[in-house]
Amino acid sequence: MSDAGEVKSESVLTVLVAGLMNLAIAVAKLVAGVLTGSAAMVSEAAHSAADTVTEIMLYIALRNSVKRPDEAHPFGYGSTAYMWAALAAAFTFVAGGLFSITHGFHSLHEGGEADFLVSYIVLAISFVLEAVSFGRTIVQLRSESREWNVRPRIFLRHTPDTSLKAVFLEDLAALIGLLLAAAGLVLTEVTGDPFYDGGASILIGVLLLVVAVLLGHANLSLLIGRSLPPRFRAAVKAELETGAEINAVQELLTLQLGPTSVLVAARIDYRDSADGAAIEAASREAEARLRERYPQITYVFLSPWGDAELTR
Repeated sequence: MSDAGEVKSESVLTVLVAGLMNLAIAVAKLVAGVLTGSAAMVSEAAHSAADTVTEIMLYIALRNSVKRPDEAHPFGYGSTAYMWAALAAAFTFVAGGLFSITHGFHSLHEGGEADFLVSYIVLAISFVLEAVSFGRTIVQLRSESREWNVRPRIFLRHTPDTSLKAVFLEDLAALIGLLLAAAGLVLTEVTGDPFYDGGASILIGVLLLVVAVLLGHANLSLLIGRSLPPRFRAAVKAELETGAEINAVQELLTLQLGPTSVLVAARIDYRDSADGAAIEAASREAEARLRERYPQITYVFLSPWGDAELTR
């Protein structure tokens, strides 16, 4: 199988759209910020630049996470997606959030900008472009949540596809940041006080810090090793227990190996009448059913255990 063939095409398209939009927006905001002297515009340029680098890291994550398993990494490289996404969150925290806050404090009492019209035009165009990117993300989110028959909000909270979660939060933060920048500029123009422009820059920085912390926490949890959501675990357990020779699942362990790879291990109480051949056939059948129903389950380990008490 080729790496490219295993990359989730919807996620790649979402990341590429977001990256191209953010690159164009970052350049436009930077030019406007330099020409007008607006702290909020410079902070928004840093925001979009950080988002652009984040999209590059997420693309690398998607490509690296589908490398073939090898002797040194028998379960593949899926967790590299979470490593790159965690690095992207750290970059957003430092390059976007801290820069915007620092720049905002330095600009609280400096002179306001001379040409507000340029900033308003850039903000309006940026809002349209960010809305296009956000719309693409919403389309993917709704499509995938329908596949699992859950609400988009619930799917977003539990999905192991951190690229989708990252783009969603970044696009949402970008739209809010643009509104904050516009509000700061309007208040500065009306009052003549640069405090509002600098204040908007600080708020944009705080917004980026919140996004970075949320993404960092989600990716670190997956890097450590996170099980599947309770609803998914219950569905897997129920599917296993439909086996002809299976009395009950004594213990079920699941592990998210990567955005599209799941490990399932279970201790099974087989029927007392089942001989070795029947147990082997039932195990193969159970694994085949799980793989067919849930294609992301790539590893299944079933252990005969009986009805004895489990001890650890």
